[in-house]
This record gives sequence, structure tokens and C-alpha cells, in this order.
Amino acid sequence: MALPMCGRLLYLNCRKIHRLSPIYRTICSQGSSDKYDYDLLVIGGGSGGLACAKEAAQYDKKVMVLDYVDPTPKGTKWGLGGTCVNVGCIPKKLMHQAALLGEAIDDSRKYGWQVQDDVTHSWDTLVAGVQNHVKSLNWGHRIQLKDKNVQYMNAKGSFVDNHTVKAVTAKGKEELVTAENIVLATGMRPRYPKIPGALEYGITSDDIFSLKKPPGRTLVIGGSYVALECAGFLNGLGFPTSVMVRSICLRGFDQQMARLVTDQMQSKGVEFLWHIVPQQLEQTQDGHLTMTWMDGNGVSGHLHYDTVMFAIGRDPETSSLNLDLAGVELTASGKIASKNGEQSSVPHIYALGDILQGGIELTPVAIKAGKLLAHRLFGNQTLTMDYEKVATTVFTPLEYSCVGLSEEAAIERHGEENIEVYHAFYKPVEFSVAERTAEFCYIKAICTGDGDQRILGLHITGPHAGEMMQGFAAAVKCGLTYHQLASTVGIHPTSAEEVAKLHITKRSGLDPTVTGC
Repeated sequence: MALPMCGRLLYLNCRKIHRLSPIYRTICSQGSSDKYDYDLLVIGGGSGGLACAKEAAQYDKKVMVLDYVDPTPKGTKWGLGGTCVNVGCIPKKLMHQAALLGEAIDDSRKYGWQVQDDVTHSWDTLVAGVQNHVKSLNWGHRIQLKDKNVQYMNAKGSFVDNHTVKAVTAKGKEELVTAENIVLATGMRPRYPKIPGALEYGITSDDIFSLKKPPGRTLVIGGSYVALECAGFLNGLGFPTSVMVRSICLRGFDQQMARLVTDQMQSKGVEFLWHIVPQQLEQTQDGHLTMTWMDGNGVSGHLHYDTVMFAIGRDPETSSLNLDLAGVELTASGKIASKNGEQSSVPHIYALGDILQGGIELTPVAIKAGKLLAHRLFGNQTLTMDYEKVATTVFTPLEYSCVGLSEEAAIERHGEENIEVYHAFYKPVEFSVAERTAEFCYIKAICTGDGDQRILGLHITGPHAGEMMQGFAAAVKCGLTYHQLASTVGIHPTSAEEVAKLHITKRSGLDPTVTGC
């Protein structure tokens, strides 16, 4: 049936649908599938979900995003944007930078700056600055969704059936929404140990970036990159910091590099408590915390802190989605079982980001996968996400960045006799006048042993290692060989040029320390 003239005009102006009355909103929706309310419903307003939603909207599809954050046991909550924006990458990098600036103040004296000895740091000022930036990003995401005509609802979504989702607001208002395609992008949340007092008195990375008072003497429990990053900037800001580790740090990363990271942190004053686990967390009458611990031999003891932060891992936010009602299969860990890339066991239901089995728990990965999924769903494109050779950086005081295989993984996959490792200890030129130790600044390229020696993995510890790695990561993804790397002329004087100058192999047994300029 033809629309009346006013209806046709409104239909052409559907990008302003949110301003229309319900009757005209219905008229405008007739260009979409008549069977469902939306072409795409995204549950989860993190980086991957938002990227997918905004990209899909460019195809003039009806798109809705549901996002809701359950407060932490301490009551911490946040706005649109997911972990990265609110309690992950962004505030972490800013606090990392704050700690580096403190170190730069010390260096500046050797460079001639007359800096007073009693320079102090204000935790309140730092938190306010970080949170102001985070809130600006929250607002920016909401504006972008509005500009792209993506319907946003601050509500928690759960399945009724495989095309129907119940959205519940914080005030308990319920609404049923149907969609032809559904994307799950709910992310993960920090795990608490099952010990007395953990929920009552401990915090996680969900709390640390908005902590109302300075953390004081802090215990970080866990050997994850989150644990080391937070311990690193807390120590750099002047708070006595200890790290309790059950076994090893940076599991899944190259362990030679992991040891360099922890050794450097120890040299800067971070205390590592190896091979012990927490047993109970109690609060004393004066508000301080007592942690009871035990080692592998059954020996126990007590430690006293102002703040205890758990960073022992993260769990997927899938338990409240009622996935069984939609027929979506889960793995034993609670992640979405992948049947074909991001596709779940139900053909029109997809998963992005941290909750996807076989994915990589990194923001840029979720964003890229989300955009590509939207193009396949609505743009007749076929390109899928490549989860191989994705670079990442651990923002510890001395950054660690890598792309490709660890040395352990390369040996397991190719055999030790079939790989060649080029390596070097180097000294950033800016360390010289400041008289900083460079014993932990290290580079290694793991290559195949034959032919042009294709680079399987590249690893760097050093200042701004993440910035150094980005360009090399593109080259490694394109199949960079050692001979191509060695034929590249470096930019002098930079730390990055030391990558192109690698020439000593581990197998040779020669000293890999770089000398001269």
C-alpha cells in the first residue's frame, strides 16, 4: 500500500526517526524487515559492539544497542563504551603516563632542570582528569550513535527466544525487542577469588581508576598483564606496591620477556611475593586490611595493606543472557562457542570480542571484527577477521610489545632446530644523560631457520615499545623476512633502529649487547 505524501516525506527523513511520534516511527520502519523490529540488535556497548552497530547503520539498516553495567561490589559503575573506555585501556594508559612523568621529573635534573626535591603527586587531581576524559568519551559514543540513527537503550538484555530479547532498565521497566540478526558483545568482568572477605574488602581494575581516596600501601594479587600494569603505575605514583603471584607472570606471553618485565619492576621497588596464594581478607578496626596467605608447603602468614586489588583473571558476561532459550552453545569457560568465525551455534546470532571462543581479548581486534561482520551481513562482503599476527603491548613501567609467536610457541610449532633467534640488548639514547640502567631493554626476532628467514615473532621491551611495534607489526603481517629487515636503513638515533640492526643469534653464543651509537 502506498504511503501518503506526508508519510513518504517522513520515510525519506528516517535518519531523524528518534524525533518522530510513534505512528510515524512505524511508518518509517516499513523500509526494514516487516517481521522484526530491527535488522540488527547489539547486546553490549563496548568497542566491538559499537563498531558493529555504527558500521551496520551506514547501510541504512535499523540498528539498536542495549548496554547496561552491573555495579561492582564497591558500587562502581560507568557509562557507554565498555571496558576499554571506562576501566581498561584508556584510564590505564593515562595513569601509566602519570607514572612516567614522575620518572621524567627525576631524569630532568640530570638534563639541567632545577626541580625542587619535594615534588608531590595528587591522586585526586589525577582521578578527576582521567574520569573527565572518560566521561567525554562516553558522551561522544552516545552522540555518534544518535548521528548514525542507532537506537540506544541503557538496559540489560536477555533472550526470550532466538529472535526476541527482553530489555530491562535500571528502574525495572521491561521491553521486548525483536531482530533479524543479533550480536553479543557483553565483554568480561574481573574475577574474585572464592575466599572470605574478597567481595567485601577487595577491589579490581573496575574500581582502581575512580578510587575516591589514594590507595596507599597496595597488594595486587595475580600475574596477569592487568596486575603488572596496575602495580607498575601505582608504584610509579609513589604507593608502596606488592604483587602476589601463584606461579608465573604473563602466562601465554614469551617467558624470557616476562622475566625482563618483572625484573625491571623489582628494580624499581615493586615487591613480588612468589608462589603464594590468598586465603582470607579481613578489615581491622582502623580500616586497614590483613591478608592471610599460604604457600605450596602449607606455610601461612599475614600481610597488612591499605588496598588489596584482585587481578586473577576475567570471566565472560554471558550467564545472564539466557542463551539456552536461544539455543546458543557455550564453552566450559562460559564463552560463546564459535562455529564459523564470529557466528555462534545459531546462524543469525554472533559474538564479538572477549566472549568469543578463539578470539583475542584486545579492543582493536573486537573493533575490526565488528566492522567486518557488519560488512558481511549487510554489504555483501566476504572478508573475515584474521586473528593471526595481532600485535599487543603490556604497559608496564618499561613497556613490552610483541607480535606473532613467542619463542616457546615457535619451538613447539617448528622445532628448536628449525628456528633462528636474533637478539640484542640496547640502550635508548635518552637513558644516557639520565644515567638510567638499560639492562632490561631487549629485542628479539624469532625467525624460520631456512631461506629468507621469515619472521615468526618480534618482541621488544623498552620505552614506548608499543609505538615502536606498530609499524613493524604491519610488516610482519605482510610476511617480513629477516633479510628484508636487515636491509632496512634505520632512523638514527632511535630505539627502533636497533630492530633493523639485529645481527647476533642466540645460537652463536656471542654477547648481544649493542655498543657504540
